[in-house]
Amino acid sequence: MLTVAILAGGLATRLRPITETIPKALVDVAGRPFIEWQLDYLHQQGIGHVVLCISYLGEQIEEVIGDGRRFGLRVDYSYDGARLLGTGGALRKALPMLGDSFFVFYGDSYLPISFVDVEVNFLAQGQPALMTVLKNGDRWDRSNVLFSGGKLVEYNKYSPSKDMDYIDYGLGVLSSELLLAYPKDQPFDLAEVYQRLSQEGRLAGYEVFERFYEIGSIEGLKETEAYLTKGIDK
Repeated sequence: MLTVAILAGGLATRLRPITETIPKALVDVAGRPFIEWQLDYLHQQGIGHVVLCISYLGEQIEEVIGDGRRFGLRVDYSYDGARLLGTGGALRKALPMLGDSFFVFYGDSYLPISFVDVEVNFLAQGQPALMTVLKNGDRWDRSNVLFSGGKLVEYNKYSPSKDMDYIDYGLGVLSSELLLAYPKDQPFDLAEVYQRLSQEGRLAGYEVFERFYEIGSIEGLKETEAYLTKGIDK
């Protein structure tokens, strides 16, 4: 299985005051830091190696998680450094740890999806990158993907068009070579990379049919906790 990069370096301003003293990855969800839910889930999926891209209060995450062995994983850390590098810049810095291709998703996301199926689909489509997409209709956030006939036609986070009915589900696969063209230690957004690739016809799409969960907001945190505790309560 491919290595997983988790983007966990944001400031989490929407969750303050909870995140004034802890990073979002350590926010309590049903009695556990959220990152522990994510790592347990990745182990269940057959993932063996995780790279945490961290910045804001990131040393706290490393203190809690360590080398990842108690989760059945190898966990490495890539720190932004003196300034935030953005989602793209953080991945660019972490490239030496990620291999030729890797999964990437966000540190506030819980994604009910088969990572094996996504990896198989990525290899089958033969494109340098893949984005998972969900038919959204502006239910969870503003739709930003035009997906038609099983093909990802366009992704645009910044100026989505009216005919976009899908949304970036949150899990992607990237070839490392795509990021080598960007300068080291310079901030940029992963969304810029995805948009450019979609315009060039080099971004594969994989449709997902189950919603995502996230803890980026108080409402999202409550929904995620309810979802994760279903199995515990049974």
